Amino acid sequence: MRVALMILLGLVIGVIGTVNVMNTLSERNPMPKAVMHTMGYHMGELTKALKAKQCDAAKVQHHLARMESTASDIAPVFGIDEKAFTDDASQLQTRLQQAAQAAPTTCEALAAAIKPVGDTCKSCHQQYR
Repeated sequence: MRVALMILLGLVIGVIGTVNVMNTLSERNPMPKAVMHTMGYHMGELTKALKAKQCDAAKVQHHLARMESTASDIAPVFGIDEKAFTDDASQLQTRLQQAAQAAPTTCEALAAAIKPVGDTCKSCHQQYR
């Protein structure tokens, strides 16, 4: 009975240790996660504005500009050298630039401006997430 308890205790300690090591290793480079959180925050704010029908042009422009700036960091931060990934990142930058240049002043214009951005995000997340 003691032997079985010791084996079980050893397995539990081993699992806990493995989980801690894996969590530490996965958090080595927090930058990719931070970039995605930043993009998600700004996209979320734009979506909230659309749902509330309160699309203040200055706030919309601020969020689009932040997303455009952050999108330029995606390819270097993730370090994925696949052509498809860099093409998706470039396409996102282009679509965000177009959305920011459109300077939407109404909720309808904002919805039209961010739809291609959302589609690009969704496409990339389906492929690389």
